[in-house]
Formats: sequence, structure tokens, C-alpha cells
Amino acid sequence: MNNASMLSTYSYHLENQNHHLLFASIFWQTLACSILTALLSEFSSSSKTSNIGLSMEFHGNCKRIFQEGDLRQIFMLTVEVLQEFSRRENLNAQMSSVFQRYLALANQVLSWNFLPPNLGRHYIAMFESSQNVMLKPTELWRETLLDIRVMELFFTVHRKIREDTDMAQDSLQCLAQLASLHGPVFPDEGSQVDYLAHFIEGLLNTVNGIEIEDSEAMGISSVFSNLITVFPRNVLTAIPNELFSSFVNCLTHLTCSFGRSAALEEVLDKDDMVYMEAYDKLLESWLTLVQDDKHFHKGFFTQHAVQVFNSYIQCHLAAPDGTRNLTANGVASREEEEISELQEDDRDQFSDQLASVGMLGRIAAEHCIPLLTSLLEDRVTRLHGQLQRHQQQLLASPGSGSIDNKVLDDLYEDIHWLILVTGYLLANDTQGETPLIPPEVMEYSIKHSTEVDINTTLQILGSPGEKASSIPGYNRTDSVIRLLSAILRVSEVESRAIRADLTHLLSPQMGKDIVWFLKRWAKTYLLVDEKLYDQISLPFNTAFGADTEGSQWIVGYLLEKVISNLAVWSSEQDLANDTVQLLVTLVERRERANLVIQCENWWNLAKQFARRSPPLHFLSSSVQRTLMKALVLGGFAHMDTDTKQQYWTEVLQPLQQRFLNVINQENFQQICQEEEVKQEITATLEALCGIAEATQIDNVAILFNFLMDFLTNCIGLMEVYKNTPETVNLIIEVFVEVAHKQICYLGESKAMNLYEACLTLLQVYSKNNLGRQRIDVTAEEDQYQDLLLIMELLTNLLSKEFIDFSDTDEVFRGHEPGQAANRSVSAADVVLYGVNLVLPLMSQDLLKFPSLCNQYYKLITFICEIFPEKIPQLPEDLFKSLMYSLELGMSSMSSEVCQLCLEALTPLAEQCAKAQETDSSLFLATRHFLKMVFDMLVLQKHNTEMTTAAGEAFYTLVCLHQAEYSELVETLLSSQQDPVIYQRLADAFNKLTASSTPPSLDRKQKMAFLKSLEEFMANVGGLLCVK
Repeated sequence: MNNASMLSTYSYHLENQNHHLLFASIFWQTLACSILTALLSEFSSSSKTSNIGLSMEFHGNCKRIFQEGDLRQIFMLTVEVLQEFSRRENLNAQMSSVFQRYLALANQVLSWNFLPPNLGRHYIAMFESSQNVMLKPTELWRETLLDIRVMELFFTVHRKIREDTDMAQDSLQCLAQLASLHGPVFPDEGSQVDYLAHFIEGLLNTVNGIEIEDSEAMGISSVFSNLITVFPRNVLTAIPNELFSSFVNCLTHLTCSFGRSAALEEVLDKDDMVYMEAYDKLLESWLTLVQDDKHFHKGFFTQHAVQVFNSYIQCHLAAPDGTRNLTANGVASREEEEISELQEDDRDQFSDQLASVGMLGRIAAEHCIPLLTSLLEDRVTRLHGQLQRHQQQLLASPGSGSIDNKVLDDLYEDIHWLILVTGYLLANDTQGETPLIPPEVMEYSIKHSTEVDINTTLQILGSPGEKASSIPGYNRTDSVIRLLSAILRVSEVESRAIRADLTHLLSPQMGKDIVWFLKRWAKTYLLVDEKLYDQISLPFNTAFGADTEGSQWIVGYLLEKVISNLAVWSSEQDLANDTVQLLVTLVERRERANLVIQCENWWNLAKQFARRSPPLHFLSSSVQRTLMKALVLGGFAHMDTDTKQQYWTEVLQPLQQRFLNVINQENFQQICQEEEVKQEITATLEALCGIAEATQIDNVAILFNFLMDFLTNCIGLMEVYKNTPETVNLIIEVFVEVAHKQICYLGESKAMNLYEACLTLLQVYSKNNLGRQRIDVTAEEDQYQDLLLIMELLTNLLSKEFIDFSDTDEVFRGHEPGQAANRSVSAADVVLYGVNLVLPLMSQDLLKFPSLCNQYYKLITFICEIFPEKIPQLPEDLFKSLMYSLELGMSSMSSEVCQLCLEALTPLAEQCAKAQETDSSLFLATRHFLKMVFDMLVLQKHNTEMTTAAGEAFYTLVCLHQAEYSELVETLLSSQQDPVIYQRLADAFNKLTASSTPPSLDRKQKMAFLKSLEEFMANVGGLLCVK
């Protein structure tokens, strides 16, 4: 039976059953619903569609016919059934069950992924199970869906069944889909405005004045989110003002309410965080609204922002200011609250939430900045008082351990959240961009600068040991600087407690928050660059601009904080890590580093670290690595030649000296496994990684020469520690870092030095691993860390071919020790040697580890792209292994890996065409790949994003094997029994190669072919893909 007759047969039955269904028995209603649900699944062209061996084009045509006629009828029938049920007062269990089935059916219709009128390339996309499909029906659905009664019915249904968890989810999903209605179903903007206005009225009638059930939160937030993101802003603002105002008020109320419930979920550590998810969704909606200054005047959302911000702060503070620990909320007592070691830090776990709240805080800066200041200053005073009381108690009765820390814990938790919110309000997250002071903060400071007394502001900033309110004229200070000084006061209380031997009463979390904030603040505000702003606040410029006493003072203060933390908190790895990150921030920009090196403390820190004296040698290896990076960056600040020489003598020389002292001992082989010796070696290797990480274009000359002296010795250590995997990995990591950070700056002779060192490293590694079997399938991925690092090293060496900043070795003038002549180790030699080493070890089992698999395929693609001429020269077994890897990557791996393999094929085929050796192994292999790519493009379902990479490989392979391509086309055509399909395919293939006959490796021809391929896919792609 063809698709047309099949559809018309059941359409006839459907039309005849409509009326009967409403009055049928429960059994027949249930059966009818099951049949309709199955029909929808079958015609949806999703993963639920049966595999019946018909082309995707056939499935697509069926779906299109079905969605324009029968799907609409099913929907209207469902609406009638729901209408009937919604009129009934008391539903028994059986009737409720049927009601639920029809509601789920309505949801299925409204979540339908509508095909556009002309299929185009959508035949593939429609089979990819799409999450969160927005409702975009064709104009044939206009009469059905723009009927206001349909929308009202779904609101009525929800009000009736909202206490039933399962049904409420379906009814809210229906409403969320109706809230996402868009596309040709609307004839004009006016109809959109009418629809939206009616929808919002229905929504407000449903939501206002009720207590939201837990099961409703996510659905309601989706409805609001869809309305705000799907409907154009000019439609949203065209609804009556009063209605829009009520809508925003309702959004505000729900955001505050969900925020309170989300905070409670978090404290109670619930598994299912429904309110948290709903709250996040509403905050995203707020960001969409408040960032649109085209449709909403400045200040439009200020009062709403104040309410959401206040509510967030309140949820995260203890009583009496907040509601965090109220026992009325059912919150567990402190003893029961165990913080998991694996728990993510709040600043990471809630980063999106905090960013949204920070944004809302900036919009209402007039309210929020003074509020945070007052709350923080109050907590500082109380914390100081509490610590003093504890100190007196300890002095009065030293032996008593019965100190109640509840008040302190509550204060620490309050301060934790206040610092996080302040950090996100005053500065944005910036990855790779120059951090700028948010415009709202700058404008706020400029607006009030005439009321500000600069001297008092500087006094409040520069005296963190005093209460702000004790300074005369404290109310005439810049509010932003006063907020910063409130956090410096928290930091000062911490420092004083340490000096008073009360460290055991302090919270490491608070310590982390302080340095995290200071790093974030320093990146954005310290030595503010006037050139980046149209206008700059005078208080900011005076307090921490370039060449000011304020900036010199604050750099000194921050440095003191860093040194104190490293001494006191060396065992708290996260806190120590945040602390050294602050130090890196202080020196990574030359202007800031120039101030840092003027501090005596900096030189003391450098000497102390170089001597590896306590307590710095207690720091974890990763912290020591970052500390070394900071010390090296600081060394490139502006100093006269003698001072610079002295600095390097104090920072780098002791490292070299101690290392040589250890490895040159006569009995080094015997003592190398002693803990003290291993620690010294590990510390040196970590320091070398830190030095490499500090590389910049203007310091690479000094650092490369310094590191090269070590690399030779490191290779010797490979022999000594060949049975100590963690040391071997760390040695390879030094090479990885040097290659990663420095290769792009090296001229020819320096690059050759590095290639030689890497080649020797690989040779030693190879000798030590000869015959080592890697067959433990149950082993963890980190047991293969050495392989991963070697592939990373090879990839880094290859990257020079893409990113090369060196014209000559000009950058090394004056650092040149004498040239060794006639050496010619190239990147190709090292990389191919490495590949010879890696390929035999990369079994199919190892490719199951994602990081190993991705790094491996990235490496072999790079090699094929950069050195295609070397591939045919590989030993036969390795060549076969490489070709098998490519085949495996195209057929059995992720789409990312498949794309990499396709990218590798193009240069290999081009190489074959250049060499013109038709009997070579590579020529034969590319013939096999032609068939693979042909099948992938023409016969199989593939990710549409890969079409370009596949098309490029396909064209190059067709140029190389024209006769084989013609044969593949002939075979495919001869297998077609339907003359219509045969003709369509024949025409499509002719058109495909018409622009490039005969095909040649010409860029213009290739581009024309790729364009033709796109049309080919759109025209006949769905004919041959079968499901």
C-alpha cells in the first residue's frame, strides 16, 4: 500500500470516529488513544519511527502529508476529548487515567517537529531526536491554534489537575509549547500581539494568588522563558501597558519565591533540585529583558531588580537579616550538615546564578552597592567582636574546649555569600578578553563623584584596621571604593586573628573567598587604563590609577596578604592555589609588576622560595608550579640591568645549583628513590613547568636557553626513574610545556635544538617501554598518562606549522652560545619517530578512553595535513595501522573524530595525485576510502555538520579515482528498480560533476563541486538514506 492510500484509509476512520469517541466506553477511549499515540510516533520521523527499509524522503513525505491534515484532526479530536473531561466535576481513577493519556497525546502533538513546506536538507535533521522543539507549525494550522478557546482550554485543564504531579507536567508542557508558538502560523504582527496578550492574561489568572506546587515550578518557568525568548521584543512591548506591568510583576514575584525555595533545597541537600532549575531559567529570562536597552528605557526594571536582588541576599543570610538557617524551614542543625569533600565550590557551582544576580545588582546599583557595604561592615564588626570574646575565653580558661562556634559559622557563611555577590556585581567573568569595569558601576561612581571627598575615600581605603564609621566624614566617600574597603576589612580581621594565634577559629573558605575576590577585583580595577573608557571616575583614578599612592599601597597590601596566606595556609591546597593565582594577576601585566618589584616583600618571597625554606616547601607541587610562574613573570618587570641580573641570580640559579648537586652525586643511582631526593627532583620538574608557563614573546630568549640546559639532564632522569611512572610523566610534561609555550617563538636553529632534545627523549622512552604490553582493559585512563603526554608533545611540535611568530632567531641575539653546524633534525623526524612509537601501543581498547582517542586522532590528522609526503614512507605495518585507524575513526567513533579523519584524507589524496604512483599502498588505500566516503555521503545518515569535510575529501578522491567513482555511480544506478528514482539519481549525479568535468585539483572547480554537492544532497539525499 503506498503512503497516500494508507493515509487516506485511516483518515476516513478518524473522521468517522470523532463523534463516537466522546461517548465511547473507557476501554475504547483508551484503545483509540493508544493507536493515535503510536501513529504519531510512527509519522514523527524520529528515532521511534520503525525501521521498515524505506527511504528518508519517503518518511519525510509521509510526515509532511500527515502533519498538514491528519495531525490537525488528531489535535482537534484531542481538544474535544479534553474539553469534555474538563467539564466533568468528579473523575474516577479510570477516567483520570484516560484524561491523562489524552493530555499526553496533546503534548505530543504540540511538541511535533514540523517540517517546512519544501524538504531541502531537512530529511537528515528530522531524524535527529531534537530536545526542546519550539512550536512552529505551517499556516494551515492558523485557524486551529490562533483560536483563543484552545489556549483557554489548556489553562482550564491545568487549573483542574494541577495537584496531580504527572498530569500537571503534561499540561504545563502543553502551555510551554503554546508559549513558543512562532513562524508562518501568524499572518502579521497584530495577530502575534493579540495571541500574546490573551496568553499572558490566561497565565496570570492561573498563576496569581496560588501556592505553586513543587511539580509546577519547572513548567511555569519554561512558560515564562518561552514567552520572553520566542516573541520578538516589539511584540512584547506592544501589549497593553498594564498587562505588561502585571506580567513583569508576576515574573518578579515568582523569581523571588523560586529563589527562596531553591536556597532551601540546597541547604536540605535535596536530590531533585526542581526549584533551583526553575530559578536559573527565570534568571536567564531576566538577563534577556534587562540587557535590552533598545525597547526599555534605563531604569525600567530597577525596582524589579531590587526585589530579586534583595530576595537572593535574604535567602543566603542567617537570621535576623535573612532566612537561611531558620528552623521553621526544616533546616538541619549544624551537626547534621556535613560538607562533602567532592562538593563543587559555590562560586563555580552557582556561577551562572551569581552572574545574573550581579547583573541585576548593577542595574540597581544605587540600592545594591550601599546594601552590600552595610551588610559586610556589620558582619566585620560582629566577627571582630566574636573573635575577641573567644580569645578572652581562651585566656581565662586555656583548657576548656567547649567553645560554641555556631555564631561564628553563621557569620562565615554570611560573609561567604556577600563576598561572592560583591565579586560578581563589581566585575564580569572574562575569558581571554581585557577585563573592563562594568559601565553601570563606572556610571554610578561618576554620577556621585561631586558628592565625594577624595581624601576621606582614600583614608577609608587605606585604613582597613579601623571601623569605616569611625572615620570623620565617612558618608562622603565613593560607594564602590567603600564596598571594596569593606572586603579589605574582612581580610584585616582575618590577618589580626592569625597574628593573635586564633587561626584555628578561622574559616579557610572565607580565606579563599577573600583572595578570589581580590584577584577578580585587581584584574579589572587595579591600574585602570584610561584609554579603554570614554569617561573615567575620578575617585577610581585617584585611588588605583597609574602613578598613584593608592595603587602602590594596595599592591603592597595584596602582596602582604599573599605571603601571609602561603605561610599560614600551606596545607589548605585550594586556598593556597587561589592565593598564588592572585599573585600571578599582580605580575602578569607589566604595569602592575613594576609596582610589585618595588616591594621588599617580593624579593624576600623570591629568595625564600629559591632556598626552598619552610613553610613554602610544604606547598603542594601544583601551587609551587604556579608560584614559580609568578616569580618568573615578575622578573620581567622594568629593572636596571644589574638589578635584573641579581634577580635571576636569586630566583633561577639556586634551582639549577640544587638540581645539579643532587643528580651529580656519585651515589645518585642508589639514593634516587629516597623520599627526600624524589621530592627535590619533583619540585625542580614542577618549577620547570612553571617557568615554561611564564613564557611571553619578550622573555622567551632568556627562558628557552635556561630550560634547554635542564632538558638534557631530564632525559638522563628518564633512565634513572624508568620504573617510577609519576616521575616519568612529569619529565615528559616539562617537554610538553616547553613545546606548547615556546615553539611558536623559536627560529630555525633553536627549534632544531628542541627537536633534538625531544627525539632523544622519545628514543629513551621507547627503549624503556620496549616489549611492555598494554593489555589491561580494566586499567584506568590515568595509567596511560604517558601516552597522552607524548601525543600532546608531538601535537605541540606540529603546531609550529600553523602558528609561527619567528622570522629568524632575532629574538635570541645576545643570548646565542655558538652554533653547531650541519645539524638537521626536523619536526617531521621527531613526530614520525613518535608516531612509530605510539601507533603500535594504541589498541582499540585504548581508543575507548575519550581523551586518548581525541588526542590520537588530532595528532594523526595534523601529521597527514603537514607531512603527507612522509606517510607512504612509513614501514608497512605502521602504514596499515594508520590506515586502519582512519577507517575506524570514520566508521565507529564520534562525529568529531570522524570529521578529523575526513580532514586527514584530503591531503593524503592530494599527495597521491602529485606523486602519480598508481601502484603505491597509499593509492590503493585512498581507493578504499573513496567507497567509504561515497557511502557516507550518499547512502548513510550522517551529521550535517560533516558535509563540508566529507565533500572536500570526496572531491579530492574523485579526482584521483575517476574510473572507480563512475563505477560506484553505475553500480548504484543499476540497483534501482523504480524508473522514476533511477532517472532522478542519474540526473543528480550528472549535475554533480557537470561543473568539474574532468575533475582536477583546482580550487575553483572544488568550490563549484561543493556547491553542487549541497544541491545534490537537498535533491536526492533522502532517496537513498533508508530507515
